[in-house]
Amino acid sequence: MVMQILSLTLCLLTLSCSAFTSKDYADALAKSILFYEGQRSGKLPSSQRLTWRGDSGLSDGSSYHVDLVGGYYDAGDNVKFGLPMAFTTTLLAWSVIEFGNSMPSQIGNARAAIRWSTDYLLKAATATPGTLYVQVGDPNMDHKCWERPEDMDTPRNVYKVSKQNPGSDVAAETAAALAAASIVFKDSDPSYSTKLLQTAMKVFDFADRYRGSYSDSLSSVVCPFYCSYSGYHDELLWGASWIHRASNNASFLAYIQSNGQTMGADDDDYSFSWDDKRAGTKVLLSKDFLEKNTEEFQLYKRHSDNYICSLIPGTSSFQAQYTPGGLFYKGSESNLQYVTSTAFLLLTYAKYLSSNGGSASCGTSTVTAERLISLAKKQVDYILGDNPAKMSYMVGFGDKYPQHVHHRGSSLPSVRTHPDHIACSNGFQYLYSASPNPNVLVGAILGGPNNRDSFADDRNNYQQSEPATYINAPFVGALAFFSAN
Repeated sequence: MVMQILSLTLCLLTLSCSAFTSKDYADALAKSILFYEGQRSGKLPSSQRLTWRGDSGLSDGSSYHVDLVGGYYDAGDNVKFGLPMAFTTTLLAWSVIEFGNSMPSQIGNARAAIRWSTDYLLKAATATPGTLYVQVGDPNMDHKCWERPEDMDTPRNVYKVSKQNPGSDVAAETAAALAAASIVFKDSDPSYSTKLLQTAMKVFDFADRYRGSYSDSLSSVVCPFYCSYSGYHDELLWGASWIHRASNNASFLAYIQSNGQTMGADDDDYSFSWDDKRAGTKVLLSKDFLEKNTEEFQLYKRHSDNYICSLIPGTSSFQAQYTPGGLFYKGSESNLQYVTSTAFLLLTYAKYLSSNGGSASCGTSTVTAERLISLAKKQVDYILGDNPAKMSYMVGFGDKYPQHVHHRGSSLPSVRTHPDHIACSNGFQYLYSASPNPNVLVGAILGGPNNRDSFADDRNNYQQSEPATYINAPFVGALAFFSAN
């Protein structure tokens, strides 16, 4: 209710309520979740709605005598990378935790999207004691082919972290995903929720006890694709924070208090992504201070303010970059991942601030929750088509959206229309084709435009035209908020 009043005030203040209606946001929300069905690996259910996809990866793990069927392909290729899959899951769950009440018609689909991943992560975490399976598929071999997932004949190598070859970053992110998802399923499936939380605690203990980065253990099969550039301390604090929120277990509160300083609590970091969790952790932990006045977490409120202030033009600590059209700009490769995660943190922090009438302190000025919502809305609307190019960067939303998506399954003829096998190198004609993708990957948000608002609708330009699961995940929460407000 507080957030609805805030939004109404915002609307009246700006006198320009929206380029989009609640119905538009609800449509985009449904599509942003539907996208995950296009990324599914494994045996597809009868409820599958993107019917151009078929079963794939049905023997994943079998040559290692483990069942690793299921989960998601991360982007436009056919590899199952554990770090971005776990982060995607954490953010989908966080979207539902904060804004699930605003998506009544989509809550079942959102839970199904989360469960598709957590079912896989549970298998990866429990198949072999003292081991976490973190990847299926050799990316170097996979990328030499342009092939439908249903036709895959590239090596389905399995990669793991263990006591001897640790991966605290990927393991702690997996713990975060399982813990966050346990909150999502607490009422709808209590026994599943309990299993998720218990497994999260075991995986976290493994991550914390056997410390090291998975990039060091697995080198060229995870780098440069999903190299852990920020190290593993940020994931350990993030994972502990999620288990603290899911369990209220005093030992995790103690862990955060005793390890926060060495794990990045005092670092001001200005992006939030599959690699770097520091800004997200601060916002997550600020909730305890803002809503329960837990003094130990005042530090996280202060650093959350620093992060938020860096985004707000006109404040003394403003340092973000925006395009001439107003889009938050962080990097030339898949920039929209930073836009969606930032919009989500703005809205979540606005929600926490609103719970006690608080505001963010930016030097001598204060920034209200309304201001954060307004900035988030600008970013969301830009992605949906309120931008200089008048193009929606969500496939299948609006009248004008990208047609040449860097995505194997979407760009090749579907197994329904072309049942014959299309071999590894024979697929490249479809990568280089000027024709639109034959299968619409509905709901996919792509890498997006450059720092001058220009977008090349070119399948070869993967930096701009490739979708990814973690671009969509935080956007689900943002769209839910605006569909209801």
